[in-house]
Amino acid sequence: MRASFVFSEVLTGLRRNITMTIAMILTTAISLGLLGGGLLIVRTIDKMQDIYYDKVEVAVYLTDEVSANDKECTQQPCAGLRSQIEQTSGVDTVTYENRDQVYERFKQMFQAQPELLDLTRPESLPATIRVKLDDPERSDVLIKAFEGQQGVKKIDDQGTLLSRLFDVLNGVRNGAFAIALVQALAALLLISNTIQVSAYTRRTEVGIMRLVGATRWYTQLPFLIEAVVAGLIGAILAVVGLGLAKTFFLDSALAGPIKSGIIPAVDFLDILYVSPYLFLVAAGISAITGYVTLRMYVRL
Repeated sequence: MRASFVFSEVLTGLRRNITMTIAMILTTAISLGLLGGGLLIVRTIDKMQDIYYDKVEVAVYLTDEVSANDKECTQQPCAGLRSQIEQTSGVDTVTYENRDQVYERFKQMFQAQPELLDLTRPESLPATIRVKLDDPERSDVLIKAFEGQQGVKKIDDQGTLLSRLFDVLNGVRNGAFAIALVQALAALLLISNTIQVSAYTRRTEVGIMRLVGATRWYTQLPFLIEAVVAGLIGAILAVVGLGLAKTFFLDSALAGPIKSGIIPAVDFLDILYVSPYLFLVAAGISAITGYVTLRMYVRL
């Protein structure tokens, strides 16, 4: 098989149906871009889980009376609560913070919002017993055991807040995947139509090739390569689009949460990490769609 002939046939096919080829490339690029966005969200969720689940705590907020009168947690009921929590199965570490220490933590967390700091005083914050568990998912056991006990004002499970955040991110990811699926269907139809039109416009020369002994595989290969090339160009555009979206949108839109450490930054290494999947999907879907189209709808 002469590679130069196949190459020239591929270029001829791409040029001859230029509008459909461009539409196929753009649709494929949008579909792969959405798929890449979903994969980046999955990667971000994985990073956040690695960061947060090691730091997840259950915060036992104490009543105003205990917070005001027992700064060292040496009296009852604070000392008793702390002792019981330390003896509870599954508890890793227990840390007590009085109002002044809680206020210092509060100032560090909200240093970017000075107006909030001006309105907050140490007396408005409760002393807190912070509990780190061996298994953060078993926080409900601790909550049931100590909620409502004397000296306890409220118990806050950070794991619940994280679960809600991850649910929102998972919803965004699922939405991106759903739109990508619809776009992928449009791309498949465009690939199929483009191959059919390309084969029809070259039916005479293909017929001559068959008469002189060319195999079916030899006559079909240029059409398959056309589809794969268009898909790979779409993948390149998708990767470039993800890079541009990161530079001009994500970095600015998420600057605050990223700076405060709430959300890990999406960097170019993350985009490079998901790029091979986009190229594999583009090449695989294009080749399979082209082959099925040629076998079912085109007689070469």
